[in-house]
Amino acid sequence: MKKQIEKVLTPPAPHMVGDGFRVHNFFPGGYGLGLKRMSPFFLLDYNAKIEFPPSTHQRGVGVHPHRGFETVTIAYHGKVAHHDSAGHSGVIGEGEVQWMTAASGVLHKEYHEKEFSQAGGLFQMVQLWINLPARYKMSAPKYNSITPANMGLYELPESKGEIRVITGEIKGVRGPVSPFSPITMANFYLKAGATIEFELPENYNTGLLVVEGSIIVNGESAEADNFVLFKNTGTTIALQTDSGAVVLLLSGEPINEPIAAYGPFLMNTQEEIIQAYDDFNHGRFGHLED
Repeated sequence: MKKQIEKVLTPPAPHMVGDGFRVHNFFPGGYGLGLKRMSPFFLLDYNAKIEFPPSTHQRGVGVHPHRGFETVTIAYHGKVAHHDSAGHSGVIGEGEVQWMTAASGVLHKEYHEKEFSQAGGLFQMVQLWINLPARYKMSAPKYNSITPANMGLYELPESKGEIRVITGEIKGVRGPVSPFSPITMANFYLKAGATIEFELPENYNTGLLVVEGSIIVNGESAEADNFVLFKNTGTTIALQTDSGAVVLLLSGEPINEPIAAYGPFLMNTQEEIIQAYDDFNHGRFGHLED
């Protein structure tokens, strides 16, 4: 049985995050979907295509804390650099993924990579906040940089495209990331005339972001920059594209626990939020130069 589509969402009005990211927030705030509708995914900020002019200033977001969740950044165009107070750093380039587990708490900053800033150019990114189950929220921070060569690869018949699996399993191919709760995440790179059908658990909260081109999914059309939200019925998703498309799949088992969200912290209780601010204000997240 095919998964039924609940809504095809056009991008909400954009806003700036720092001076380097012009994002459309699909959830939790963009369409009033609530804090749990796409659980374990808590936030989807989509930086649709934008041209940045050359600059000697590296645009981005200065030092800020996180606790209780993971951030995942996916680069489609442009490059972003990262530093955090746990000693991790790196550059995420086109086609790559940065998976940062903030968990018990880190300070970090992210900004346009130096050479990209100086040259300017096309910029397109996705950032996700993924909630952690309560028992893992205070685990040690970690950082994972994933290149296409590390991802699981499924090639469509007749050279009609490929699926790069980041985590979970698609068509028997598994991704390299081991998440704290069951998640399937993959990028579909589909050429003109491609068709693909795959299965996901019925209870998983599931959505598709059309990053490039246009698709027909389970009989409904969706254009570039649209987000397709599925109901929790059925298991089959059938995709096709006439002209080619890039599509991000997000699917995961809901975390059925209370959520207390405030600013950069995502916890289970208000008391834990207060403790997070106290720990941050007393320097317990480490140190990082702005």
